[in-house]
Amino acid sequence: MNNRIAPGTIWEEYLRADGYNRAIGLYDDVRKNEDFYIGDQWKGVHAPDLEKPVLNFLKRVVAYFISTIVSDDVAVSLTPARRTDDGAFTADVLTGEIDRVIEHTKAKTLARDMLRNCAVDGDGCFYFHFLPKGGADGEIRLENLDNTKVLFGNPYDKEVQDQPYLLLVCRRSAAEVRAEARANRSPDWEQIGPDTRSQYMNEDGDAENDLCTELIRLWKENGAVHFCRTTRDCFVHAPAATGLRLYPVAWMNWEPVKNSYHGRASLTGLIPNQIFVNKLWAMAMEHQKRLAFPKLFYDMTKIREWTNKVGQAIGVAGDPNTAVASSFRAADMSNQVLELVERTISYSRDFLGASDAALGNVRPENTSAIIAVQEAASAPLELQRLSYYQFWEDSVRILLDLMRCRYGEREIIFDAGNGPAAVFMDFGAVDYDGLGLKVDVGKASYWSELLQVQTADNLFRSGVLTDAVSYLESVPDKYIRNKNKLIAEIRERQAARESAESAPAAPEPAV
Repeated sequence: MNNRIAPGTIWEEYLRADGYNRAIGLYDDVRKNEDFYIGDQWKGVHAPDLEKPVLNFLKRVVAYFISTIVSDDVAVSLTPARRTDDGAFTADVLTGEIDRVIEHTKAKTLARDMLRNCAVDGDGCFYFHFLPKGGADGEIRLENLDNTKVLFGNPYDKEVQDQPYLLLVCRRSAAEVRAEARANRSPDWEQIGPDTRSQYMNEDGDAENDLCTELIRLWKENGAVHFCRTTRDCFVHAPAATGLRLYPVAWMNWEPVKNSYHGRASLTGLIPNQIFVNKLWAMAMEHQKRLAFPKLFYDMTKIREWTNKVGQAIGVAGDPNTAVASSFRAADMSNQVLELVERTISYSRDFLGASDAALGNVRPENTSAIIAVQEAASAPLELQRLSYYQFWEDSVRILLDLMRCRYGEREIIFDAGNGPAAVFMDFGAVDYDGLGLKVDVGKASYWSELLQVQTADNLFRSGVLTDAVSYLESVPDKYIRNKNKLIAEIRERQAARESAESAPAAPEPAV
């Protein structure tokens, strides 16, 4: 066995990558960002007599970021390099199967969680794997991974497929890992035990300390991906070839950092602003509690004890007329305090690209102007939107690689325009390289489809489009039932008419 694939060597790789994450402060940043995002912003502060208000403007900004990026549904289209009938049909079948897998794995729901992790932690990650059911049957599964549990062999390069190896960290029950290693006939399975890795989120509640660190190592040999699963002391699954050509990991940075595979989260630089707002608001509340109400003064030599009970007599020494109590009210708090709080929140949101107009905090007196301002405010997110589309394109190519490797021959339900029909396809026999599939990812919202239909209607009505086939091809499939059958019938009639017009005329009979 190659020594670099031994459990001890893999554990050393893990410690080296873990040291890099600690050096850049990843674990502390992620923990702090998560606390501030969920509103636990006074964590670790010991001030029992101080109110601890939270004006969590950061969470609203992140929610705006995520909703803006996912407001338009994502559509996937596969196009072959050569437009042949067989290539177009194969691309359509693959596109339909990609859509089915995305729906079955709830990938779009998980994509929202991925974007949330990306904005709060700095990175988002999808991990794909195949769950066999016997024979060629099986299904593709999808998981969201934390950026603290994905370790690159070369941490200075963010390109996943160029990595010498990847390490995926799993924290599982030691008893479960031990039983699995024993089932896989690992010779040292009895050595597997719990370990403490306190850098991971929400593991403080592991009172019994029963969690074990399991590492999934992925690497390439001769263009093929191999894998193994190991603990610090022994293999859980021995090294084996997967048949894949691509690492089944898609990776996205929120704000790329030069010479690092980890990105920078949107919250990291503005946490001091959030702390300042909370502290200033707490002090304002404390001032109001202590000094907003008048203070009562009385002469203790003439009044032994004061009471505020209604109608109760107060005993005085000497003349009651000279024992009248007086009140005192402190100066009001400066309005500059609240103004500074408002400006800090406003400037922080503006610098993040989430202005009042973008968040809907304006009166809709001029609709066109508000729409223009909102579109301009969403422009800074265009870089993240393009990264999100690239993330989906990487995910689709990984899905195609999994289908090629693990699907085999199976029945696919495909709608070719004539209604759903069963199609048998050998996914391993498809010439993916020869097809040269182009993956297009972009918006596919309901309104854009309606606009496409309306545009096609207007062009056909105005005479710009005169061919019925061209009109039908420009309309989305779901708006016209049996669209392909209608196109085929129109083409047959056109071919028959052209044939009749080109046929030579019959000779006139002789007189």
